[in-house]
Amino acid sequence: MRRCILVLSLLFTFSPSFIWAQEETPWSSNFRLQWKDFKGEIPTGANAAATTASGISYNFSSSYENGQMVVNYRVQSFFYPTKSWYRPQICNDVTLLHEQLHFDISEVFARKMAKEMSETEFTKNIKQEVRLLYKRILKELDAFQRRYDLETDFSRNIEKQKLWQKQISSFLGN
Repeated sequence: MRRCILVLSLLFTFSPSFIWAQEETPWSSNFRLQWKDFKGEIPTGANAAATTASGISYNFSSSYENGQMVVNYRVQSFFYPTKSWYRPQICNDVTLLHEQLHFDISEVFARKMAKEMSETEFTKNIKQEVRLLYKRILKELDAFQRRYDLETDFSRNIEKQKLWQKQISSFLGN
């Protein structure tokens, strides 16, 4: 019933040119998704109850000070309202919480990327190195999101859903 969620979400994550033209909501500990935030059209043939389109973006600059490379960067996670949708007739608060966790998981991996950026000693090939780091993080994010959906049975396994909520909350320091 909800098997399309991650596939659509990751298509948007992996398509930066597509995302640039979209409405976006940055992740914040004070912001919780509501059904009114899901503004997208249900795609023809979609089987899922809902889809959360979220992803990670970054920017960086580098310069040299006293012969040492200094890297300034920003990594953020975003929710894309116009590409996120739901079926009101079959969605409930449990479904919404499940979708929120997809967004929260994107934030976990944005933080992971930022941490790795801070710990990496980049070379003159920084652009390529950051791009490879980003691609690796996206692969890890994809695998994590898939595992989340499978273990929770797309929110239908309430006990597993509670365990994931606790785990993600711990990762985010809540």
